[in-house]
Amino acid sequence: MIKVSSAQFNYQYEDQIHFPYSIAMIVGYVKTKEDLKNNFDFQKTFVFREKVDEYIKQCVDSDILLCSCYVWNWDITNYLAKKVKELNPKCLIIFGGPHVPEDTTDFFDNHPYVDILAHGEGEYILENLLRTYITDKNYLNVKGITTKDFSTPDQERINDLDSIPSPYTTNLVWDLVEKVPGVTWICSWETNRGCPYMCTFCDWGSATFTKLRKFSDERLYKDIEWFGENKIPFVDCCDANFGIFQERDLKIARKMKEMALEKGHLEKMAVSWAKNSSEKIIPIAKELRDGGILGAVTLAVQSLDDDVLEIIKRANIKFTEFSELSATFREHEVPTYSEVIRGLPGETVETFKKGLEILSSTKIGTVNIYHCMILPNAPMNHPAYVEKFKIKKTRSPVMLQHSSIHKRALPEYEYIVTETSSYTLDDLKIMYDYSWAFSTLQKFGLLEHISNFYKRTNKLKFMEFYELFFKFCEKYPNSVFAHEFQLVKKYRDNGYAGNGWDHHDPKLGDILWPMTEASWLRMAYHKDKLYESVTDLVSFIEDEMNFKTSQNILDDLIKFQIFVQNTRDDQIEIKSEKFQFNWKNFFADYEPLSASNKHYFYSNPVIESDPIKWSYKVAWYGRRSEKYKCHAEHLKEKSDQITDSVLTEKIVAKQK
Repeated sequence: MIKVSSAQFNYQYEDQIHFPYSIAMIVGYVKTKEDLKNNFDFQKTFVFREKVDEYIKQCVDSDILLCSCYVWNWDITNYLAKKVKELNPKCLIIFGGPHVPEDTTDFFDNHPYVDILAHGEGEYILENLLRTYITDKNYLNVKGITTKDFSTPDQERINDLDSIPSPYTTNLVWDLVEKVPGVTWICSWETNRGCPYMCTFCDWGSATFTKLRKFSDERLYKDIEWFGENKIPFVDCCDANFGIFQERDLKIARKMKEMALEKGHLEKMAVSWAKNSSEKIIPIAKELRDGGILGAVTLAVQSLDDDVLEIIKRANIKFTEFSELSATFREHEVPTYSEVIRGLPGETVETFKKGLEILSSTKIGTVNIYHCMILPNAPMNHPAYVEKFKIKKTRSPVMLQHSSIHKRALPEYEYIVTETSSYTLDDLKIMYDYSWAFSTLQKFGLLEHISNFYKRTNKLKFMEFYELFFKFCEKYPNSVFAHEFQLVKKYRDNGYAGNGWDHHDPKLGDILWPMTEASWLRMAYHKDKLYESVTDLVSFIEDEMNFKTSQNILDDLIKFQIFVQNTRDDQIEIKSEKFQFNWKNFFADYEPLSASNKHYFYSNPVIESDPIKWSYKVAWYGRRSEKYKCHAEHLKEKSDQITDSVLTEKIVAKQK
């Protein structure tokens, strides 16, 4: 038998790690061919990063090494391949996966230990490679590959996806991994392949072709049953546009909901939603929500500047429709999030700030703001595109948010854009500062109602509000806000210098946090200190802008701002507070502010006495579902559903 080893390294998230799905798909397909099944012995796949040196030794007599390559495992995979080739020169080393470059100029000079690159879908390619291996080893007739001597034409895509056995219902994934005590396996999963979009910053459309192809409903339903039977807590849907097949995806979501409620093990199904989400997504999202497995629905924009969108070949829905959708989703209690890329070609400080200003006025939930990363096969990496927009980049360690600080082995690297013809590095740093303020203070909600109040009453723009915040931090360097902002600026400068974006705070657990989340957690640590900081900031703004707001209004506003935030001090089931003004109607319904005795309450979304677990539940697991705050429109009033006696009883019971 011919010994075949394989690698698909991944990072661990607490006790969870992904099955080697890609390897399992191609191996499962090959095993449907009797001549190959009888000639090749597939070993367990290398997954755990900390065991890489042990894996190298296991390849001393391997005939073939298959490597599934992604941005998060490229460097450790190259280390493995290089050492295996030194130990076992006769081993045929094959690289495949999204991170394998289409432009192979100088590749084999820099990576002489790699024998073959496989481009695109790997099932047919591996079948043909292995069949050639047991005959004449003349790979010239194998489509979709590159060697140091030649490249062959593209391999046609697979139209009958059900010809690939499910790695789950066949239990192949269990055959390919070690069952390690304390490790929980989680699933990657496809319901279709392909992407109809060709955004220049992404290699999804170019890598998977534009035609969408579907796995059969029957196959997918059996997979879902397998997830339940095998107690899988997390399913990572790898579709580029889940929800694009509305009726079909609604059935899939309903099946996932039913399984989650029946079995009780599935905690979340992560999806990349259809790029131009619409109200048609709502029923699908509700199914997942009702099963307790929905994160949030994407209303992605990337940029809100028309020139930038044209440069990156991105067509967004009209902003009026976007704004209406965000409000509609919130009315249906379906959480939403949006994605913005900082530093796209064509962007400037002013266009970026304008985009954040627009987003601040919507009812979109979480907003994730990412670096502009250059992927090897994305159109943005093409030499002509780089030259046209004068793109400069820096090589930086990959930051995989929420991954464990333990068992990481070798670092991984990515390329981040730091300058283009439209902005400088200093400009990009300014964009970063506003990104942080927007995400941490506006969307996480620490100052959301303060900024909204001044927008309503004094027409102070959100970006002007945060300019004042930055001035406050300069003038009062000992404040909680200023202390955190100093940490942020050091982190920012270190990151753009190419030293990486990892951020570990021992008080927040043994994981790497995005700075926006870590900042919010530190500033929301104690309610009293937060109250004091907000009070000082409001006083500064009043003085700086010569506003003449009544002190009664300001005191009540600050109390309301702190009330709707989830802080670590909050360990009661029902949060309740009395106010002198109609804040709910003012913020949720845009009614005029009026003096009116109000008694608001809401259910605390996270009650957890352990500070680290609380951090995870609120800012990690609960970010997209906004566990960190209560929206004004979701507040209840004393007369709505609960009496004073019942409210008091619940609070006292919880405190006991």
